[in-house]
Amino acid sequence: MSGIQGGTAEGFEEVREEFAALLASDPEHSAQVAAYVHGRPVVDLWGGPHLAGDALIGVFSSTKGAAYLVAALLVQEGVLSLDREVRHYWPRFAAAGKDGVTLRQLLTHQAGAIGTEAGFSLEELADDRRLAALLAPHRPYWRPGAGLFGYHTATIGALLGEVVFRATGSTLQQLYEERIRDPYGIELFLGLPRAYEERVASVLPPVPPVPPAVDTLPAPDRLGGIAGNEHRPDTGPLWTWPNSRTVRAGGQASAGGVGSARGLARLYAAAVHGTADDGRPPLLTAETAAAWALPQVAGQDLVLDLYRPYGIGFMVGLPFLGAGSFGHDGAGGSMAFADPRSGLAFGYVRRRFPQPGGAGADAERLARTARACALALAAG
Repeated sequence: MSGIQGGTAEGFEEVREEFAALLASDPEHSAQVAAYVHGRPVVDLWGGPHLAGDALIGVFSSTKGAAYLVAALLVQEGVLSLDREVRHYWPRFAAAGKDGVTLRQLLTHQAGAIGTEAGFSLEELADDRRLAALLAPHRPYWRPGAGLFGYHTATIGALLGEVVFRATGSTLQQLYEERIRDPYGIELFLGLPRAYEERVASVLPPVPPVPPAVDTLPAPDRLGGIAGNEHRPDTGPLWTWPNSRTVRAGGQASAGGVGSARGLARLYAAAVHGTADDGRPPLLTAETAAAWALPQVAGQDLVLDLYRPYGIGFMVGLPFLGAGSFGHDGAGGSMAFADPRSGLAFGYVRRRFPQPGGAGADAERLARTARACALALAAG
C-alpha cells in the first residue's frame, strides 16, 4: 500500500485495499477518496504522484450537485416553486418558445437550452450571468413540453442561477457560500478565492493520448457538441477548463467547481445527515431529500445519446447504490453522492483526466466497497 496516505475508520479497511489496487494498476493515477456515514468521517485517503490530501482539483459536473442543493433549499423554504414557469422569475427566458417551461422541467433537462449557435468564449463560460443573458433569447434545440430531454452540460447552472438571482437578489454562488460552504466547512468552491490557489492541482491530460481516426470523430455541432461547446474550438478541450484561473474564479455552477474528495463527501453528508463534528443539522428534510431523488424523467438522453434517469437535477438510479440515492459525477472522473439507505456520503476526485468512456469506473469500484462496508457496519 505504499503511496497511500490518510486513514479509515474501523470496518472500512476494504476501501483502503481497493484504493491501493487502483493505484497499483496505473502508475499515472493519483486520486483522493473520502466518505462519511451518518455525518461522521470514515474514509480519508489519497495517493499517487504529486497529489496532496488537501489538494483542490476541478470537479467538472460534480459541481452541479452543489447548485442543486441550493435550489432544493430554496424550494424547501418556499422561495422557489418547481411547477411555476421560469418566466415568472425571469421574463426574458420566455423567448423563442420557452414560455411554458417550468422550473421542474428546467431542472430535469427538458428545456432544450443547451447552448447557442455561436457557442461561448472561455470568459463567457466562466460567468453564469453572461451565459444566462446569451441563452435567454436563443431558441431551444427541441420543443419544450414534448417529453424530450437532454443533458444541459454547460448551461444548467447558469439557467438555474438566473432564476435564483431573480427570486432572491443573490447569486447562486453567494447563497452557496453563505448558507452551505462556509458554515459547514466544505472545501468545494464555486468561485475559488485567490488565497487557495497554491493548493490547486492542475488537471492532467488523458494518457496515452491516442487520437481517434478523423473519419470516426463525431460532428462538433451535433447536440452533444453544442452542449459541450465543442463547436467553439478556441476554448480548448474540456480537460483544460479548470486549469484556467478565469474559470476557477468564476465558479460557474455547471462545471466550474474546485474542491477535494473531502469537500464532495462533506457536501452530501451535510445535505442528508448533517456534520457530527460540529453538530450541524442536515440541510434537507428527509421529505425534501426523497423528493429530489425521485426519478422525474427517464429514457434516451438526446445530448448524451444514452439511457439516463434524472431526479430533480441530481443523477439518480445509479445501479451500485440504493433507491433514494442522489448525487452527480463529473467528466474528469469525480463522483459524489448521498445514499440514505446506508447512511453513506461519498466523494472522489482524480487528477488525470480519463480517456473517453473511462470516467467513473474507478469511482464506482470504491463506492461499491464503501457502501458494502457501511451496510455491514449497520448489520452489526
